[in-house]
Amino acid sequence: MAGAKNMHTFEPPSDGESLQRKPSGFGIGWKRLLRSKTGTFGAVLVLLVTLTALLAPWIAGQDPAAIDPLNRLKPPVWLEGGSSAHWLGTDNLGRDMWSRIVYGSRVSLIVGLGAVLVSGLIGALLGLLSGFYGKWVDAVIMRVADSFMAIPTILFMLVVLAVVGPGLTTLIFVIGVTNWVSYTRVVRGEVLSIKERDFVKAARSVGAKNGRILVKHILPNIMSSFIVISGMNVATTIIMEASLSFLGLGIKPPAVSWGGMLSDGRQYIATSWWVATFPGLAITVTVLGVIFLGDWLRDVLDPHMKEKA
Repeated sequence: MAGAKNMHTFEPPSDGESLQRKPSGFGIGWKRLLRSKTGTFGAVLVLLVTLTALLAPWIAGQDPAAIDPLNRLKPPVWLEGGSSAHWLGTDNLGRDMWSRIVYGSRVSLIVGLGAVLVSGLIGALLGLLSGFYGKWVDAVIMRVADSFMAIPTILFMLVVLAVVGPGLTTLIFVIGVTNWVSYTRVVRGEVLSIKERDFVKAARSVGAKNGRILVKHILPNIMSSFIVISGMNVATTIIMEASLSFLGLGIKPPAVSWGGMLSDGRQYIATSWWVATFPGLAITVTVLGVIFLGDWLRDVLDPHMKEKA
């Protein structure tokens, strides 16, 4: 029939044709990471430190708290007087440097991630409330944030730790409580912009309640900024923990901290440089990896810079 000539029929692809599949979000992110040299380098460093912390009992080789006065201040294996039993040398009490650095990575990651989780939850919640409700809620939260910014952070932490006493949980809580302001300000700015967009107004027009609008419409749109700030704050928190431990108000022995190792080795820098140098390098490498990975996340999650990632 004449009408049959105009009918469209489905023709399966020939052997030489292939169906185009849209790459997944994970695949796109992985390709972008591999294209970024600094991002890849940062990811490798962070992965190595994380694996070191997780596998510490298997790769340390020795008890990090074991004291051996007969082998105190032994140099690394490649220097004269070094021993293969302590290939990074020993400290002033004869403790193995390699084992202590390996176990010290656990403390740095736990404090870094734990404190960022505390500060992120506090800051994001206050930022959401401040930006969404405005008026007196915004005024009160912003004035509290201004008050926290006026207090010297390191002095505040020293006072609290001196009164309460040092410890892992206390350290995480103190650092977390003092670092929420940056989250609040960024999240507040994002919410002020998002709540005026059409999809939020449409949700209001159909009777959506404030809680649903916050959780379903606003919160997902601020996650990229939240992730970027969190990544950068991990590096800051690791340095804070090392600084407080260096001053004697952080992690207490027998627990191992890179900052505490720096404090133990500062008086031996001129004669036994490895006691302070190796934990200092561990802090530098870890923080550098987190910063590089954080920069890559910022470029990928920022819609204006995705093409450069």
